[in-house]
Amino acid sequence: MNLPKRLHLFQAYGVELEYMITDRETLDIKPVADLLLRDIAGYFTNEVVMGNVVVSNELVNHVIEVKCATPTSDLFELNHQFITAIDEINKLLLPYNAQLMPGSMHPWMDPQKETELWPHGQREIYEAYDRIFNCKGHGWSNVQSSHLNLPFFDNEEFAALHAAVRILLPILPAISASSPIVNSGFSGFLDKRMDYYLRNQRKIPAATGKLIPERVYSRRAYSQRIFNTIAAQIKPYDPEGILEPVWVNSRGAIARFDRGSIEIRVLDIQESPRMDLAIHSLIIAVLKLLVKEHFQSLHEQQKIETDGLAGIFKQCIKHGPDTAISDHAFLKQYGYENVESASANEIWKTLFRIVKELYPALINPWQNEIEHILLRGTLSQRILKALSDNYHHDNIKMVYCEMADCLAENQMLQPWAEDITL
Repeated sequence: MNLPKRLHLFQAYGVELEYMITDRETLDIKPVADLLLRDIAGYFTNEVVMGNVVVSNELVNHVIEVKCATPTSDLFELNHQFITAIDEINKLLLPYNAQLMPGSMHPWMDPQKETELWPHGQREIYEAYDRIFNCKGHGWSNVQSSHLNLPFFDNEEFAALHAAVRILLPILPAISASSPIVNSGFSGFLDKRMDYYLRNQRKIPAATGKLIPERVYSRRAYSQRIFNTIAAQIKPYDPEGILEPVWVNSRGAIARFDRGSIEIRVLDIQESPRMDLAIHSLIIAVLKLLVKEHFQSLHEQQKIETDGLAGIFKQCIKHGPDTAISDHAFLKQYGYENVESASANEIWKTLFRIVKELYPALINPWQNEIEHILLRGTLSQRILKALSDNYHHDNIKMVYCEMADCLAENQMLQPWAEDITL
């Protein structure tokens, strides 16, 4: 996401959404992203502008990304721009009997047999990744996410934003998990995508680190501790120097000093743009709260250790909102001073009540969507509820067909309808 030079904190945002291309009838993956981009542009290309949205390729040829062409402060308008583009893309996919499908992992894709890497421009980069990491696995070829890009102006703003992002990352899967099903069954994780993500670059340990970024709060420190370490570890596997450390950096949030932004990468894609943007708006509001030191000073935020945050994250990708958090240093960051433990969902409900009062213009357009997640569960939980422990292929297909309809119609997945209130 190319942020203009230079935006200050919370002036505008970049949003990227990734979707699978699947057969309209069977829901099997369909590697025609290159043909789609050719049909839009008139020639093979890696990306093309479509109105106010950019459509681009990804590592594999059955996934595309849609993103805002320039940073925007109006996520409500961006919602309309995304759904207009998705509608047009689905029309262009009709000749291939294909459609876009949401969800962070395809429920029955076999990566060993079905992976097709992007075959056109910049393929040498993808081939280098494949040579080093072997991209024919779920963690590489069967993952779709949403990315939120947040600007910073200088080192001072970076330090404040990076500290806030670090302490928010562990509980993000508790609102965004959408990958419970893999290999036609329940994976045991609400966010299986991130479980794979944690493990798919073990050959280069510095690439992902502990997923939660290190306690670094300046460009110089970040380069020394993160980029330089990645460069040293990748060199024996990439003697031609094809892969830049800034590309290989795969922490849950990555700093892009060339753009002046931090990109959050741990968010599973939701069933429709309105749900992704609702989550993004909630995240932005909570980060504003943290940067303003609503609960703890910047100094206290910066002190919190990476190991503790990483441990909470690993629990959250498994248990989602039901994760019981008893780390007192972490709980203090959210105003829980005298409690033994709190669930991730309790923390999110508390944060929602606070930001709804403090940032109504940001939260009100998405109140129904946020409440849907906090009351009825993450998309993963709603998928599992809809499946009702029946993992027969036809039942899984039925639920994911409904999700494809949610994407096409920009709706929420609602497997049950009883009244629940905050």
